[in-house]
Amino acid sequence: MKKTILIVDDEPAILSTLSEVLKDEGYNVAVASSGEAAQKIVLTLAPDLAFLDVWMSGIDGIKTLEQIRTIHPELPVIVMSGHGSIETAVRAIKRGAYDFVEKPLSLDKVVLMAQHALNEQQLAKENLLLRHQIEKRHEIIGTSPSIQQLREQIAKAGPTQSRILISGENGTGKELVARSIHSQSTRRTGPFVDVNCAAIPETLIESELFGYERGAFTGADRQKQGRFERADGGTLFLDEIGDMAPATQAKVLRVLQEKSFHRVGGSATITVDVRVIAASNKNLEEEIKKGTFREDLYYRLNVIPLHVPPLRERIDDLPLLAQHFIEEIAEEQGIKPKTIEPSAIDYLKRYAWPGNVRELRNILERLMILIPESVILVKDIPSFIGNREMALPHDASLKAARLQFERGFILEKLLLHNWNISETADGLKIERTHLYRKMKLLNIELP
Repeated sequence: MKKTILIVDDEPAILSTLSEVLKDEGYNVAVASSGEAAQKIVLTLAPDLAFLDVWMSGIDGIKTLEQIRTIHPELPVIVMSGHGSIETAVRAIKRGAYDFVEKPLSLDKVVLMAQHALNEQQLAKENLLLRHQIEKRHEIIGTSPSIQQLREQIAKAGPTQSRILISGENGTGKELVARSIHSQSTRRTGPFVDVNCAAIPETLIESELFGYERGAFTGADRQKQGRFERADGGTLFLDEIGDMAPATQAKVLRVLQEKSFHRVGGSATITVDVRVIAASNKNLEEEIKKGTFREDLYYRLNVIPLHVPPLRERIDDLPLLAQHFIEEIAEEQGIKPKTIEPSAIDYLKRYAWPGNVRELRNILERLMILIPESVILVKDIPSFIGNREMALPHDASLKAARLQFERGFILEKLLLHNWNISETADGLKIERTHLYRKMKLLNIELP
């Protein structure tokens, strides 16, 4: 689509010459010979760029600039003047002008300035759109009291520089909370760097966090920045910090205290300005008693504690979450959104959701892709979510409750180990054959 450029000048020769040049460059052109006419065009036409003369009869260019900026704040305006001076340029820039050009005009320079202004405007629009998409993706969905309280806490904690410790089960959205805090902080334009402490082997975590110098160890053929260094000026999210080795905990504590560190194999001191947000699905106070987590590091991190509730404790949010995920998945996959019949929503609400919000999204993604119909019914829901007989009524027996608990607990472990039977059996400290029997008894099928 052609861009539209508005030229405002009370000299007919300037309007004519500049119009012809810009039209030859492929732009649509609108002209105004006064500030009043320019305001009407901005209101009705919404141009993409304006060239504005400073010295005009009636309303002068500086006043016109102020009024145009009120009508269309994002419109880039390039100010022109035959009586150019540093003072005039400074006044124009202070009032929001994109740039300043002196008369007599260099037409080549005018065309180049127009190109630069329009390119920057396009980049700004794309960045704004991308920011809105990211904010929507990281939006915390729900109206339950616990979620409303969490949003209020994030709004208070976000703008501060304080360290935050987020607790919550696997799949509840702890990283989502961390990103929301970052987006509401003064560091929002800085990097957000995340580290899954449970996913990185103990032998590699130190070099991942602090980086390394060339030759520090076998295979280190170049210098590499660590996560702390990459997060300088922004936020470092230490996810599942309860799984960090004690030796690494000591080094992280030192960085928090001194705000500096050495790369592995290096001697130069690197100073960083990083806000640390940590998260864990473990009870760190219990880990301190066991001797697996440093008490001094816990108190360094736990300045502002936040808790993300499990889905079963905010089950009334499930319909909103389901709708949000369906729209998100449809956009990602390039498919039409589906609807869920009310009885299917009620059925989903009776499930314990050991994998929490993450499990709900995975199930909905599967249904969106595999179900050909436009409406998701109860019969479409995978059997490992739980059949109708296992959904507990109010008068359920102790045996039924125990079976439901066992089912939820085993499902949580299966999800944690990505449905790997051997790893899940090891985690449960039972034999593989015993786990298979339990799964059959509890109607758990591999996806």
